[in-house]
Amino acid sequence: MADEAPAVEAAPPPPSALELLGQAVASVPGISGFRIESNELVAHVARDSLVAVTTALRDDPRFAFEQVMDICGVDWPDRAERFDVVYNLLSVSLNQRVRIIVTTDAATPVPSVCSVWPAATWWEREAWDLFGIVFDGQPDLRRILTDYGFEGHPLRKDFPLTGYVEVRYDEDRKQVVYEPVVLTQDFRSFDFLSPWEAMTTLPGDEKVFTERAEQAKG
Repeated sequence: MADEAPAVEAAPPPPSALELLGQAVASVPGISGFRIESNELVAHVARDSLVAVTTALRDDPRFAFEQVMDICGVDWPDRAERFDVVYNLLSVSLNQRVRIIVTTDAATPVPSVCSVWPAATWWEREAWDLFGIVFDGQPDLRRILTDYGFEGHPLRKDFPLTGYVEVRYDEDRKQVVYEPVVLTQDFRSFDFLSPWEAMTTLPGDEKVFTERAEQAKG
C-alpha cells in the first residue's frame, strides 16, 4: 500500500481592503497599532503626535481623510488616564473611514485639531462641556450645550444623576431661577410590586375557582 501523500495546507486568504488600510495607517509615525471592530478600523495614537498624525491622514493620498465627522469622549473612571478621545474620520473621495483614539486624564490637555479641521472646534467644545477634556490650542474653549454658570461636566460617570441645581420658573419673581436640588423623601412612594403581580385575580378566573371548589366537594 502506497504511503498517502501529506495533506497540503490551504494558503491563507489575502488580506481584505480594510486590513490593508489598517496596515497603511499603522505605518504613520505616532500610531501604535490598529484593530478591526465590527468591520470598522480603529487606531490608537500617541497624544503628543495627534496633530502630526491627523495632518498625515488628511494630506496623504492613500488616506485623504478630508472630514472629521465627530469627536467624542468616553469616561473610564478606574483608569489613570480616564478619558478616551475618539475621532471619527471620513474620506469622501476614497469612501473609507477610520476611528482614532487618544487617552488623557482630567488635567492633561489634548492637542487641538482645529488647525487641521476647523469644524473640530464644535466637537472639542462639546467634549470640554460634557467631559471636562481640555484641548490645548483651542481658541474658543467655551461651553456649548449646558447653561450659563453650569458647574461640573454631566457625562462624567461620577457626576450625580440628579445634578447639583434645578431650574424652575418663579411666578412671583417672573423669571427662571436656579436652586439647589432638594429630594424630599416624604413624598416618595416606593412600590416594588409589579403591576402583573399585583393582579391576583383576572377576569374569568372565577370559573376556575368554582370548578376547583366543586371538584373538591365531589
